[in-house]
Amino acid sequence: MASGRSIHQHLEWNSEPAWVLPDWGEPVMVAGILVATMILTRRRGYRIFDKNRKKRYGLLTTEPWLQPSEDISFSDTDSCDGEDISTTRHLLKKRRCCFATFHVPDTSRFAENYHSRILQRFPFLIEMFYWIITYTFYRCTSLLSESIFSKTGIWNVAQDHGLAILEFEQFSSLSFLWPISELEVQQWFMNKHQMFLTVLNRSYALVHIPGSVGFIAWWYCVAPSHDTFAAFRRTLTLTNFIAFLIFICYPSMPPRLLPQEYGFLDTVRHDNAQSVWMEGKYVNALAAMPSMHFGYSFCIGCTIMYYSGIGRKMLESGETRKWKSWALLYAIGAIAYPSWTLLTIIATANHYYLDAIAGALVVVVSFFCNCMLIGLLPLEDLLFWCLRLDKPVPTTGAKFLRR
Repeated sequence: MASGRSIHQHLEWNSEPAWVLPDWGEPVMVAGILVATMILTRRRGYRIFDKNRKKRYGLLTTEPWLQPSEDISFSDTDSCDGEDISTTRHLLKKRRCCFATFHVPDTSRFAENYHSRILQRFPFLIEMFYWIITYTFYRCTSLLSESIFSKTGIWNVAQDHGLAILEFEQFSSLSFLWPISELEVQQWFMNKHQMFLTVLNRSYALVHIPGSVGFIAWWYCVAPSHDTFAAFRRTLTLTNFIAFLIFICYPSMPPRLLPQEYGFLDTVRHDNAQSVWMEGKYVNALAAMPSMHFGYSFCIGCTIMYYSGIGRKMLESGETRKWKSWALLYAIGAIAYPSWTLLTIIATANHYYLDAIAGALVVVVSFFCNCMLIGLLPLEDLLFWCLRLDKPVPTTGAKFLRR
């Protein structure tokens, strides 16, 4: 690290600071993406306030995407309103998941409640609800990690873990995987390409959250079926929760926060490229391992590659083969986005190479295990029953079903 230290002492920051969003800019940007998607994916022809709704949208609806489930059965059970079970009959639904069958309340009885009809009109609201829950869990990671390492001090523990990662990269038998160190990458930009580094700073600060939310919105609109969209959503959700557990149990300091003698520069903040998602109460600063920046981009890249149709002999029902030019464009984007993200997180000293590899591995594990989240469906049914809500039928893939 001596060479890195000596070079660092002679570096000067001479790039032009780029524009800075106000604190409310990014939340408004993300909210705008979500609201726009909610409107674009609304159920056409469905009215929230409809005098004839009981005739047109009853349990036995005539709309093809709202057919009643074959799993519905009738049974006597306790009334949620405290009525006598001997005189009250309610719908029950059989939910088969994880090699087991669960009997849960059928929430279709609440289909005419106005808050249910709002969700039926705007089904993307459910996706927004899921991600609010995910973000709430993320907020807890720093608090739990600080509690676990309160005696030793989480900052010291995270620094030790960060240095252990650097040592592993340099001296393990796998060091050949990264012939150019993170420090050398950043020094190259600092010496000759600071304006390009400014672009990377902005990319790190302002693209990750809005870009990921924007992709989720786009994929909800264009996915061939809701099952395909749900597989992506479950994969990303499981990726988050696995990463959250690692954040809690293995806090890791990113290179930019290591002591100055290691030669890394916090270029994002040095270039005044702060983001509300990167500081203060919105972020866990000691969550470098694994890299969710790269994990998200890798998952998104794989999904775009799937959407391109390249390598797929069979298409989904109703899906058409894309023109070669469009397929090639999607394939290029599928490779370019995670590659750009990898360059960004290394050049800005926000992650180690090992963080990116771990992020990709978590995504792969999550993809093959994502179906385990289906086991939570009975709990979801009970939650909707408690809220007196009927779960909306998604509009994803509806255009394919109507062909």
